[in-house]
Amino acid sequence: MTSTLPFDEMINADGSVREPYLILQEWLAEQPPQALKLMSADAEALFRRLGITFAVYGSNEGTEKLIPFDVIPRIISAMEWRRLSKAIEQRVRAMNAFLYDIYHRQEIIKAGRIPEALIVGNEAFCPQMMGLDPARGVYAHIIGVDIVRVGPDEWYVLEDNLRTPSGVSYMLEDREAMLQLAPELFQRYNVAPVETYPETLRRTMESVAPVGVTGTPNLVVLTPGIYNSAYFEHSFLADQMGAELCEGNDLYVEGGKVYMRTTTGPERVDVIYRRIDDDYLDPLTFNPDSMLGVPGLFDAYRAGNVTLVNAPGTGIADDKAVYTYVPEIIEFYLGEKPLLKNVPTYNCTKPDELAYVMDNLEELVVKEVHGSGGYGMMVGPTATKSVHAEFRKKILARPDNYIVQPTLSLSTCQTFVDKGIAPRHVDLRPYVLVGDDVRITPGGLTRVALNKGSLVVNSSQGGGTKDTWVLED
Repeated sequence: MTSTLPFDEMINADGSVREPYLILQEWLAEQPPQALKLMSADAEALFRRLGITFAVYGSNEGTEKLIPFDVIPRIISAMEWRRLSKAIEQRVRAMNAFLYDIYHRQEIIKAGRIPEALIVGNEAFCPQMMGLDPARGVYAHIIGVDIVRVGPDEWYVLEDNLRTPSGVSYMLEDREAMLQLAPELFQRYNVAPVETYPETLRRTMESVAPVGVTGTPNLVVLTPGIYNSAYFEHSFLADQMGAELCEGNDLYVEGGKVYMRTTTGPERVDVIYRRIDDDYLDPLTFNPDSMLGVPGLFDAYRAGNVTLVNAPGTGIADDKAVYTYVPEIIEFYLGEKPLLKNVPTYNCTKPDELAYVMDNLEELVVKEVHGSGGYGMMVGPTATKSVHAEFRKKILARPDNYIVQPTLSLSTCQTFVDKGIAPRHVDLRPYVLVGDDVRITPGGLTRVALNKGSLVVNSSQGGGTKDTWVLED
């Protein structure tokens, strides 16, 4: 599974160029010495003008940062994408079936395939969702699946994001930037479009509107507000879809229905794409101190008068401890073998696996079960001895709070850095929309670890992004 040299998606071990990249290699060879540097500067100016930033909490560099953008695209062949998208769809269908079961008969627990304590004792489990039937039986409408590649035909799922996956605005703006910066390169390739994502998102949301809605459903994006790290994305998607961007105090519940305050009077709201965590959605049902949500929203949802995208309680399916059971989940609900592998994962609550982890911690990756954004994790080979000691204590104190995995040799893509073109590790987050059908945007967001040798691609940890090109036949 791992090798001394990581698999480079453009250049083979013998120095030859892989077929999908041949035209790109020709184009790069044609560029004058300063061309890529000028393109990078133009891209930065473009993103700065558009205000494409993310907030860095606790940073000394100011709160708003640009995510670095690499001007060399990542290319995936049509055949590679067909295999990958089929595998992603299988996973997404199984996850929604799992969520329906967990909040109804819990057959997978009764069958002994998943421990009951892992579900009902989990902080991501939402007991208020028990017995509730969401529109079309869909819980997770918007899903981001984090995937890494380690060989020509070897892909692994790192984690599933079913709560409020972010980053899709960067995928769209990366494509827009490349269309402006290198239009002639698109003329040489037949690249699948990603620009239809907002329209597809709107169609997906309309397809899960409550029963009885007549005419075009009224859609809103619910944001925590301007201080949220992903606020740019919230406003961007609302604008692209033609939906209203709302904060909690823009909405109210009356007679079991949700309304939006407008200058011309109240408007009924049918579907809410919420970018607020479960706990803060409704102070009458969840955290009573929440100032971000809408009082009475959950009762309106339970009554079937509004659809929440994604449904509360979807976090139980992307919990890192539940992740280890996803192959089992696929077999249980679909009767199929998983088409995408999980990364082998050690369960520290099992004495023999804990002993192995303690003996080999310096070579392993440790992740906090509810951690995200690259926080709460340790990459053993690049961590210091003091960090190893710190995590050793943490795991022994709370073995149930961590999962541990081998260090994968993530694939690399050729990337433009200060010293020229060099390989850098990447991952991929394809975006899946689930409503009346499953729709997967070709490609997704490629995140790149810009620091040499680094495996951490998160923007909050110094990573950047690339445009991802899926070739059409």
